[in-house]
Amino acid sequence: MKRLHCVRSLASVLALALLGLGVAVFPLSARAANDGQADLDKATQLKIGAQNTGDLTDVIQLCESALKKGLDKNNTAFANDLMASALVQRGSVSAAKIFGDESSPAPSLNLQNDQWKTFRAEALADLEKGLKLSPKQPEAYFVLARLYLLPGGDADKAMHSLDKTIELATDDATMRAKALLLRSSLRKTVRDRLADLDEAVRTLPGNAMLFRTRGLAQVEAQNWKEALSDLDKAIAADPNNPIAYQLKAAVLVKLKRFAEAIPVLEKAHALAAENSDLLVAEAQIYVAQSDYKAAAEALTRALAINGSNLGALELRAAVYEQLGEKAKALADIDKMLELKPQDLNLTRLRAALLADMGKYEQALNELQKLHKVNPKDSLTTLQIGMVYTTMKQYDKAIAAFDEVLARNPDDFAAIRGRADALLNMGHRGDAIAEYEKGIKLQPHDAGILNNYAWVLATAPEDKLRDGRRALVMATEACKLTEYKEDYILSTLAAACAETGDFESARKYAAQAVEAKPSPNAESSRKDELQKELDSYKANKPWREALPDDAKPAAEKNNAKAAGGDSTEQKDKKTPDKPKKKKKKKKPAPPPEDQDSPADKS
Repeated sequence: MKRLHCVRSLASVLALALLGLGVAVFPLSARAANDGQADLDKATQLKIGAQNTGDLTDVIQLCESALKKGLDKNNTAFANDLMASALVQRGSVSAAKIFGDESSPAPSLNLQNDQWKTFRAEALADLEKGLKLSPKQPEAYFVLARLYLLPGGDADKAMHSLDKTIELATDDATMRAKALLLRSSLRKTVRDRLADLDEAVRTLPGNAMLFRTRGLAQVEAQNWKEALSDLDKAIAADPNNPIAYQLKAAVLVKLKRFAEAIPVLEKAHALAAENSDLLVAEAQIYVAQSDYKAAAEALTRALAINGSNLGALELRAAVYEQLGEKAKALADIDKMLELKPQDLNLTRLRAALLADMGKYEQALNELQKLHKVNPKDSLTTLQIGMVYTTMKQYDKAIAAFDEVLARNPDDFAAIRGRADALLNMGHRGDAIAEYEKGIKLQPHDAGILNNYAWVLATAPEDKLRDGRRALVMATEACKLTEYKEDYILSTLAAACAETGDFESARKYAAQAVEAKPSPNAESSRKDELQKELDSYKANKPWREALPDDAKPAAEKNNAKAAGGDSTEQKDKKTPDKPKKKKKKKKPAPPPEDQDSPADKS
């Protein structure tokens, strides 16, 4: 542009000199067609040294003035190009007030107040006008796309702008790759996202960010091998970026390759020692392996870095509870409440832990305070009912559950809690009616499947038992818990015995005896499970105590009736006396062959 300006200036001087000699160089019409030449010369000179948006505005106005006064064909094209360049530059400056300095290592998006909307409107107007005058500007299209993607923008226009960027940026690999990367995020299918990312990697090979992003897309497509390959390439391209290590560890965890994931996370933490969340992620891996001691150690390290990390505190409280260190768990919850004193969930969590520690009155006191402040809070009312159930105050528990159901008749937890309380009171028929409501709402909940199956398999009343249906539900509950929970295996054994399959009953009862008990289980549970096994060895089904006995019925343990791993209850089941021989029934088909057992209850 400077060279052209100089030529025009020299020509003007020469023309004036010749005119001074009386030589007619240009016809009158040609001079009129270039009346805007002076303004164009000023605009050209000012554009070269433009320092701010004010200078760019002057350039645009001078170009407009020059065009209005008149220019010949070549100068008109030049003026339009010059004005387009100034418009795009000014629009980019306005956009930078939103997107930040792109040369910065971590540019920040500024949407703190509504002023960004003014900047966007100004930038859009300049860029659109500039591209209309001179359309072959890929970088301008890219900025335009980003503006269209802001809240209240236009995704279709953004996609069109990115298409134009990719089409025009044939000589700018970085710009083309950036546009492909951004366009991939707008694709509706993972297949199309991967296609854009593949092209971006080919355009700009060896770029760590592109490998990381494609690795994430491979995860979404469940292409685990390809995902690990891309993340390894990202690490090779940028070995000091902890994000790639963190993503790789997440993929390894997904593949249950826990032993490999731990050192990868440790490497990430070595690169980002201040990031306590990396240690929380490591602790989560230990929890998945049931290595609670190692999890507690990792979380303690995380909290040494950031003592206010709520995720670390919450997880460590849960880990301490698993380790039976309930006082430490309570201390972590109290710390969380110091940080978030108005958090109702934390208060409820504290009350649950107090109840688990046997401090029922204290737990109820805290919950009732919450209930007084907000009597319509169903979660608090529900928890009050659960505490009363644990205290064996079933009437009060049912009253709490009824309060919840009055507001929401389909509240599954209240229906389940009410059924369990009724069962513990020996009201098996009423409990079955409630379980039937609950099973329709959540047919794949292991807890309700187990409890319902238990009463159908062990009720003393012949009219309530349905061994075939109990067998289907108990089998499903065991599948959902991977045949690892002793009390659910016990229910499956009882269902098998009720259908006359004592061989299977003995098998599952033996597995229940051998299974690892939950941390909250009482030591007497194993004795109870052994009694069940002995009954099946004698080819006797198991029966709960009759409802008119002095003791309440159906208290196999809290897990049977309250759906958790809490303490066993005192009253135990007793095997039936031998029955008179009846006509031999056909054995029930295996549970896998039963799609929809008849509802006899």
